[in-house]
Amino acid sequence: MAHHHYTPTHYHVAIGPHEPVLRIATGDTVSTTTVDARGRDASNEQVTPRGNPQTGPFYIEGAEPGDTLVVRFDRIWPNRQRGWTATAIAPHVLDPGFNPEFTDQVDLAEWAVDLEKGTARMTSPPSPLGKIELPLAPMLGCFGVAPPRDQAISTATSSTHGGNMDYRGFVQGATVYFPVFVPGALLHVGDCHAVQGDGEIVGTGIEISAEVTFGVDLIKGRQINWPRAENADYIMAVGNARPLDQCVQHATTEMVRWLTSDFGLDARTAHLLLGQCVQYDLGNIYDPAYTMVCKVSKKVLEEIGAVRK
Repeated sequence: MAHHHYTPTHYHVAIGPHEPVLRIATGDTVSTTTVDARGRDASNEQVTPRGNPQTGPFYIEGAEPGDTLVVRFDRIWPNRQRGWTATAIAPHVLDPGFNPEFTDQVDLAEWAVDLEKGTARMTSPPSPLGKIELPLAPMLGCFGVAPPRDQAISTATSSTHGGNMDYRGFVQGATVYFPVFVPGALLHVGDCHAVQGDGEIVGTGIEISAEVTFGVDLIKGRQINWPRAENADYIMAVGNARPLDQCVQHATTEMVRWLTSDFGLDARTAHLLLGQCVQYDLGNIYDPAYTMVCKVSKKVLEEIGAVRK
């Protein structure tokens, strides 16, 4: 097991079968950096075109189609003291015909990020929000593996390979699982948000560059259909699609599969459990594909004796 330090020299705005920047083994960890959604680095300099630029891809030795890639986020932390957000809720998140009348022409808000205190405060435009400090909760908005059929999919959207899911639960300490579609899996990471509300309804979190450390492992010969994740308290299944009911279907179906295949629940028990204990988190409702996360408490699973195989 080795620890690698990788300094990016170029980035990608599509997740696909790009030439890998580093080959790593299962059990290895990587420390690297990401730029913000506009391609700005730790010095706030534009180093690559905008569009959720991705660091990588990283080739995982031994990963083959039909496997599951395990990605553990050990560290996600901003590496500069300025971030930015968009300022208007997406029209499709509001009632049709509801057109807010803004008194200014501000498209972007600027935020001061205090890395020592772990807070963010809006500094421009003048607003009552400038009076409060929001606790940092850094997460990766866009990351994933190369999709099937030699596709290169824009970092503006998401699918079975991951992508621009913008789920605020993808934080330090989370473990994420991806289906492997190509040899090496080709993991891409990027798009850090220092803070973000559910749904990313203005199209951004507090966009910022970051330091990221992750570890990888493989589950050989076991193919999942959609990304999965877990933290100390929950297991989570992710669906990416539009309309919203379709990503709910994908996430819920993936959770049923997980409960029956890995936790030994029969189908009826899985359905009954989800009927009363399921929780849903909205990932992204701004982009071409929406993201819904279906989650179940590990405590509940322990109480009913559901043990992972």
